[in-house]
Amino acid sequence: MAACSGVNGLLTIRSEDFIMTLVYTIGYEGTDIDRFIQTLKAAGVKVLADVRAVALSRKKGFSKTALRARLQQEGIAYLHFNALGDPKPGREAARAGRFSEFRTIYAAHLAGQPAQAALAALSRAVENTSACLLCFERDPKECHRSIIAGKLKAAGMDVFHLFGDSPARNVDFATKLPRHHSRQGASAA
Repeated sequence: MAACSGVNGLLTIRSEDFIMTLVYTIGYEGTDIDRFIQTLKAAGVKVLADVRAVALSRKKGFSKTALRARLQQEGIAYLHFNALGDPKPGREAARAGRFSEFRTIYAAHLAGQPAQAALAALSRAVENTSACLLCFERDPKECHRSIIAGKLKAAGMDVFHLFGDSPARNVDFATKLPRHHSRQGASAA
């Protein structure tokens, strides 16, 4: 029988055979920095893992330096795993709606040594904290962060997709979100 507990805002499901860590993902398309931060804080995120190849944005507050500074003000750590970013040909294929081609390009990229090393570092970084993967696309199905999240899931972690443009939408899934009190997690259904 599995039991649930939370430590430092991290939901962990324990059984005799495994411990499962919950990792969030989020895109900032269609949102602003304030709603984005509100969503992270509501979920209890302590570490934001940026998986963009290039951490620049035309959206105010989402370029690496500005984002890191704002997150620091809010008590959230920032890590950049640019080796896990989608290479330019993959980004171009995704923008053009050629998602099969995008997935093929990203799979080949992810199989490379730099991306594998970054994936191992990411896995270690999210293992003992409440963490969230960041990229641009609102819909996780159209973003390489879902492929990364799939690798983390295969390693025994659970994944939950947040929507930064509508913090209230995440309330519908409140049973999966950690509570704000440390050492107290949400119940599993």
